[in-house]
Amino acid sequence: MADKLKVMTVVGTRPEIIRLSATIKLLDEHTDQVLVHTGQNYDYELNEVFFEDLGLRRPDHFMNADTSSLGAALGSILTKTEEVLRAEKPDAFLVLGDTNSCISAVIAKRMKIPVFHMEAGNRSFDENVPEETNRRLVDHVADYNLVYTEHARRNLLAEGLHPSKIILTGSPMREVLEQNRAQIEASDAVERAGLTAGEYFLVSLHREENVDNPARLRSAIASLQALRAEYNLPILVSTHPRTRKRIEALDDAEAVEGITFHPPFGFHDYIKLQQDSKLVLSDSGTISEESSVLGFPAVTVRDFIERPEALDAGAIITTGLTPEGVLRAVSARLGIPGDLASLPAGYEIDNTGWRATAFILSTSHSHRARLGLHD
Repeated sequence: MADKLKVMTVVGTRPEIIRLSATIKLLDEHTDQVLVHTGQNYDYELNEVFFEDLGLRRPDHFMNADTSSLGAALGSILTKTEEVLRAEKPDAFLVLGDTNSCISAVIAKRMKIPVFHMEAGNRSFDENVPEETNRRLVDHVADYNLVYTEHARRNLLAEGLHPSKIILTGSPMREVLEQNRAQIEASDAVERAGLTAGEYFLVSLHREENVDNPARLRSAIASLQALRAEYNLPILVSTHPRTRKRIEALDDAEAVEGITFHPPFGFHDYIKLQQDSKLVLSDSGTISEESSVLGFPAVTVRDFIERPEALDAGAIITTGLTPEGVLRAVSARLGIPGDLASLPAGYEIDNTGWRATAFILSTSHSHRARLGLHD
């Protein structure tokens, strides 16, 4: 019996773990998969609980990347990726998204291992955010780019990438949500938080451009205070450690009755809280997919987004971080009947994991053949 293709999959943050969960399970079944965690964002609340919730096995390697500075983090990820690659000698290399863990693809490319990049081609065209730099770098390093939408494919073609190196897999979120629907529905997170379905706002803010700038962070807090005053409903803020640290550093931040800052939730609990909220206010990239697939109202708190397909479909409203802008966007979104928002193209696909797995299996074989290697 022929040996299975050896695929190395690298993750480092919650969004990667969630979006890759269905693909990881299929790769475990059909390949000899080496699962690697960079350790750039590793603690129980941020990562391990998601492995448990999503039924994923523990990674084979933890890099424990040095995150003391940007240079240390990038250098550590590259150095430790090389160590693992030399030890494991994979036939293919898979990353997803736009975080620093994806920079590991550079070493795989230099070692002539075919690189597959899921969530390729997304562009916000905002050069001030680190994710945009990472996206462009990894897309052009990758041998094969797996895109969610035609928007993303067109972006890559416009940048000169060859059509044969691009495949449309669709977003993985519908598949992931469907696989976890029973556990999501069984969650009692709303009751445990002392909330009533449809009578609270859920908030998530973690992006560097929103929380690392004290002025924008103060504006975000003022926006939540204005939302509380306008609707007199409780506001639950899922608080990333980065956000909590920045808030605590503000010398003028004041507690407001009805606004609760809570540690990050597990996957099933957080999705349940989103589903049952009056509205979700978030700067997450995944909010476009989750709100579209599950049908809950959401406002994206960002100046630029990399998922224009959600705007095409009227699935979300975007706003900047000012009290006036947030109140205007929330009012507008709550006034939109549910049937006016449609599912963005690419979000309806329910076999993204298999599309990615089949493409990796097929293309790795032909890639090896071109290099004169034989299975």
